[in-house]
Amino acid sequence: MRVLGIETSCDESAVAIYDSEQGLLGHDLYSQAGMHAQYGGVVPELASRDHVRKLVPLIKQLLERTATCAAEIDGVAYTAGPGLVGALLVGASVGRSLAWSWNVPAVAVHHLEGHILAPMLEQNRPAFPFLALLVSGGHTQLIRADGVGRYRIIGDTLDDSAGEAFDKTAKLLGLSYPGGPELARLAEQGNQSRFRFPRPMTNRPGLDFSFSGLKTFAANTVREQDDDPQTRADIAHAFQQAVVETLVIKCRRALQQTGLTRLVVAGGVSANRQLRIRLRETATQLGSEVFYPGMEFCTDNGAMIAYAGWLRLKAGEQEPLAFAAKARWPLNALANNTDEQLTGC
Repeated sequence: MRVLGIETSCDESAVAIYDSEQGLLGHDLYSQAGMHAQYGGVVPELASRDHVRKLVPLIKQLLERTATCAAEIDGVAYTAGPGLVGALLVGASVGRSLAWSWNVPAVAVHHLEGHILAPMLEQNRPAFPFLALLVSGGHTQLIRADGVGRYRIIGDTLDDSAGEAFDKTAKLLGLSYPGGPELARLAEQGNQSRFRFPRPMTNRPGLDFSFSGLKTFAANTVREQDDDPQTRADIAHAFQQAVVETLVIKCRRALQQTGLTRLVVAGGVSANRQLRIRLRETATQLGSEVFYPGMEFCTDNGAMIAYAGWLRLKAGEQEPLAFAAKARWPLNALANNTDEQLTGC
């Protein structure tokens, strides 16, 4: 089975083709980061309009580059939520229309399920069950995954996500959008002993997160200190260490409480080098394994949607002619499909 995947949940137009026998045939992505940078964040209406301009040419380009004709596509998968509803509708309408015109089934994919399953694209794949840390600009969650569609959120953020806190703190430091990667680069130059930021909600039981107070602490520190390059680097270092250590403490706690020995880390923040180092050390100490998607599949991409769509299509799922987009779509609202061909992926 050969599946075209389409991702337009936010500010990246992304497409991919996944073949059940040959694996990932190709993927392309167009980022709108440059367009949104002048506004310091994503402007939903501009994002939707740019998806309209870029998506179809991107699909044509991918088909040509992979020498794939329409007759070879067996299904179309598109992100239906959660995300910016206007952006989602662009991908959903194009995906459903292509499936109808090609007379193949279409399937709506949950964006977060795509992230959770992204490490399955690698050679070293995690087996179910596993613990997933989903850490991105929109979400910070700990999820027990027992199979495709069988997810239970055991820890969630009460306010800002880790990625959002990274971006907002980067803005305080005068860094360009998207700020998370810029802050991580600046932190490499920081003095690790100058500042110490709090590790929120780690001194109490539970697996939930909160990063709004940490962001406020960073804002106060910026305001109280001299505005010079070294100070900004020191603040960036202290902030990053606080976020990373908080995530590591919660992951350690979740692994111990669930008894699981496999940890999947996905989402844009999973590309953070310090987070990878610390989680690898923690997993080794606990006798566990940690799995990541490839660096190019940490952020939003079409490959994860094509793969998740293939799993659901081969289980017989498909959408009617009507389609919809969901700005909010709880992960635990997905079908608990226990078919062996899904849980054994």
